[in-house]
Amino acid sequence: MTQAHGALDAFLAALAARGASPHTLRAYRTAVEQYLGWLDEHGRDWRSPGRQTLRAYMADLAARPLSRRSISSRVASLRSFYRHARREGSVDGDPWAAVQTPRLPRRLPAVMPVADVEAVIDLAAVQETDNDALRLRDRAIVETAYAAGLRISELASATLADLDLARGELRVAGKGGKERIGLLGRPAREALADYLREGRPALIAAAAKDGGTHDAGTIFLNSRGRPLGVRGLRYRLDRLFSAAGVAEGSSPHTLRHSFASHLLEGGADLRVVQELLGHASLATTQIYTHVSQGRLRSVYRAAHPRSSAATEETPLP
Repeated sequence: MTQAHGALDAFLAALAARGASPHTLRAYRTAVEQYLGWLDEHGRDWRSPGRQTLRAYMADLAARPLSRRSISSRVASLRSFYRHARREGSVDGDPWAAVQTPRLPRRLPAVMPVADVEAVIDLAAVQETDNDALRLRDRAIVETAYAAGLRISELASATLADLDLARGELRVAGKGGKERIGLLGRPAREALADYLREGRPALIAAAAKDGGTHDAGTIFLNSRGRPLGVRGLRYRLDRLFSAAGVAEGSSPHTLRHSFASHLLEGGADLRVVQELLGHASLATTQIYTHVSQGRLRSVYRAAHPRSSAATEETPLP
């Protein structure tokens, strides 16, 4: 299996060169290594496993405590691996191309009503804490995440050099290192300005007083003046969601879902939302259209010559 693992190393190196995250690389490595190990145990050649072999492997996956989504993700990893191996000349084709994967139920994203988002923002601004700097920071975090539709990792990595308050823009590096510009409305700009003027300097001063260190480039800092990482951001947002009484199961990513859904409800073009979210495919963005039925209905009523309110309200015999 030395040749197979060489092909895997080349595959992972190609993914890394395209900007794949460490998490993505680990997932691909795990999926392919386990598959290659299974083939080795059963005496099968990885370069040309027969359909019966692949079906047997699928049955083995199904017997494990894995969800249909996890199985589908693993098969997608194997297909990508074989496509790369074929381009490199290691195999003649993708044996997984003809294998059907479990059909996944369409999961609709959780979305907060606008009133719930505003409740979280209001709570962040007035929460009970002895540290005004943290209050200013938390308000700026929620406003920025919702205004620009950021992933939590993008929020954690945002730097002062990426921010242009005058233009209301925040440059972020999304999945695969793809850069995009997040737009900031007046409330987010004001919250950031207050935090950068009073909150952040106070956190830096407190850290210096205690002999701590800080990263001068990271926008959001913790109480010790160090960069507030993904875990810290998730903790703070989860606490605010719980205190504001929003729907159970809401997460920091729910703010991103809400950003997209509220834009579409407000009449934004789907391709504009795609660009703002940083989606490579329009199909990924289309999942948010389910929440825009009210908008679709109002446009239909306004545009279709036989859809007047009077006609709709007339009861059928």
